Amino acid sequence: MSATETAPLKAEYVLPSGAWRVVALLCVVGCLNYLDRTMITTMRTSIVQAMPMTDAQFGLLTSVFLWVYGILSPFAGFLADHFNRSRVIIVSLFIWSAVTWLTAYATTFEQLLATRILMGISEACYIPAALALIVDYHQGPSRSLASGIHIAGIMVGQSMGFVGGWIAELHDWNTSFSVFGVIGVVYSLVLLVFLKDAPKSRETEAKPAGPPVHFFEAVKSLFAEKSFLLLIVFWAFLGIIGWMVAGWIPTYYQEHFKLSQGMAGLYATGYLYPASIVGVILGGFLTDRWGRRNPDAQIYIPVIGLLIAAPCIFVASYTDILPLTITMFMVYGLTRMFCDTNIMPILCLSADPRYRATGYGILNLFACIIGGLSVYAGGLLRDMHVDLGRIFQSAAILMILCIGLLYLIKKEADKKAGTL
Repeated sequence: MSATETAPLKAEYVLPSGAWRVVALLCVVGCLNYLDRTMITTMRTSIVQAMPMTDAQFGLLTSVFLWVYGILSPFAGFLADHFNRSRVIIVSLFIWSAVTWLTAYATTFEQLLATRILMGISEACYIPAALALIVDYHQGPSRSLASGIHIAGIMVGQSMGFVGGWIAELHDWNTSFSVFGVIGVVYSLVLLVFLKDAPKSRETEAKPAGPPVHFFEAVKSLFAEKSFLLLIVFWAFLGIIGWMVAGWIPTYYQEHFKLSQGMAGLYATGYLYPASIVGVILGGFLTDRWGRRNPDAQIYIPVIGLLIAAPCIFVASYTDILPLTITMFMVYGLTRMFCDTNIMPILCLSADPRYRATGYGILNLFACIIGGLSVYAGGLLRDMHVDLGRIFQSAAILMILCIGLLYLIKKEADKKAGTL
């Protein structure tokens, strides 16, 4: 029996009122989430002029955020499983926006570091709750597309980090934090009116009411599923691939094609990010369209994406033709994102619906830790004079391993479905 043998049930499922409105509302929140966290990296010169600090200290501002964010993700996900998901999202947005506004008044490195720690704590609560709320609303053949559209909103915010540096040049570094902090606080009040938890669905009503969710019970339940353990490895590998490519592709363009720093940065982000944004939406659309006939589409579409992305990385790392390299990296960005748009639907195959946000928080923890280490490892390999082309080729090999992991995840999920 297929892991998603409930396809006939899903075909009859009618979306609750406001299901797409929730996705639209959360797209804006996701955009603010990544914009608020990344724009500090684009205003280094302005901040260092206002608060003299070393490059190591400036780098620590981002590192400490990532460490706190990753470590707290499982606990933040648990909050969304234990309490009202929509309220967790609203409180998270309000607090990190208030912290963003407060950042504008920092006058020392220590104060700035403290605000980054607070932002890491508050932002960690958002994505697990948001993705869990989306799949609560979208039980039928719209789940992957809804997840993909939300991720596209996040990526728009990530690609708009330059706005911080632009505003800092026109005014000062404080202005960006003040403006976006106020916008976030006001928007949290809008969500208080329009964002609600999903009504009870067949998926949740079919299960008998259980005891209140407890963190360690949730973790125990998740780690008891072999498919979840495989999913952790899969998501960690994807984290290595994503950070490795994103972290070193500008350097690769600059060194391999003898480009200026500005042109290398343009080719690295100006083509890759738009392709990736299209990829998460296209991957969701294809999954939901195919899923009407094949209940395993959320596994097969990522497999197809990786089968295309892996050889593209190989070609991009070998060729000396700049337009071909740009094209191959764009196709990689487009098709690799088929995995990101389906990560929560795949998690739903193994995780108890009560523990989905906690499960995603655990995945986030491993992705942050492994991803950060992969960037550092890339630097070590560079110090050992390992060519970046070889590093990208190792990313392609990891993608092939990810395909094998997806097969094992499907096999385990099918076993579980066969015992129900």
